[in-house]
Amino acid sequence: MSKDKKDGDEAAKKGGGLVGKIVLPLVMLAAGGGGVFGLMAAGIIGDHAEAKEDNAPKLVEKGEEDPYPTAEEGEEKGEGAYVPGENGSEYRTAYYNFDGEFTSNLRNSPAMVQLGLAASTQRDGRVLMWLKKHETAIRSKILIELSDTDEMEFASAVGKERLQQRMVQAINEVLEEEEGFGGVDKVYFRSLIVQ
Repeated sequence: MSKDKKDGDEAAKKGGGLVGKIVLPLVMLAAGGGGVFGLMAAGIIGDHAEAKEDNAPKLVEKGEEDPYPTAEEGEEKGEGAYVPGENGSEYRTAYYNFDGEFTSNLRNSPAMVQLGLAASTQRDGRVLMWLKKHETAIRSKILIELSDTDEMEFASAVGKERLQQRMVQAINEVLEEEEGFGGVDKVYFRSLIVQ
């Protein structure tokens, strides 16, 4: 083996070649800088990371103006100004009436149920807007809940209340999936027929 080739091999092993002197430090610098940048972006180090703003619908106190008013609320329908009561909840309650009736067969029964529903929220008008926007998906989810309901649940107030709670959960699941936040507090029966 020639002496020149032997010297070249030893230099390469020691990182003394052009690649070892220029490229290796650049790779290390990029990796280190990328790591520092990643930590800064994650908010672990540095003060360049900004706190993410909470953009979820807010509770609206009685008498407070809703930052997202909808056509579902009093004045815009010509019903007069809203005057809150002095007692009860400190937050105002807004309602959304679903269009039409819900009709479904019941689980393990020849009976059918037909009901009208309304939902309530104490949060700002975005929840009402989302209910309207996603009513088709919400109707589908409610019909699934109804078809999975036993006829005996309609025989007692406790059974009906359990169904209402399941429907609140179903509605909020749709809203969370579509908008990232639920916001429906309760569901009410506007009409209810089991036959």
